Amino acid sequence: MSDEEAGRRRARGELESEVMTALWAAGEPLTPAGVQAALDSGLAYNTVQTILIRLLEKDLVHRGPADRGRGHAYWPAQDAATLTATRMRAALDERPDRQAVLQQFAAGLQADDVETLRALLAERDS
Repeated sequence: MSDEEAGRRRARGELESEVMTALWAAGEPLTPAGVQAALDSGLAYNTVQTILIRLLEKDLVHRGPADRGRGHAYWPAQDAATLTATRMRAALDERPDRQAVLQQFAAGLQADDVETLRALLAERDS
């Protein structure tokens, strides 16, 4: 890790996001050491373990006994698409003017995404 990377302050939730990405990519439960290796970011084992515990407390991961030895293995509670959709709905629910939020969201979509959304809405309504 470079000095610039070491001195950079991570955005809130960035480490949790990186850990979730590693768990999704693994496709199988990982121990904290497995997550640490998958991240390849120089994070201390204790830091990875703390992040996993926080994710467990938020019901974003499940935990069970590791296959070998003592300790635990962790796996995502939801796939990435489901979690993202849940977060989008929660963000929408937090705002009093849902139409304005949806309007801003739709205005920022790329043409391909607009067509996908139209097709999904038409499928839902049929």
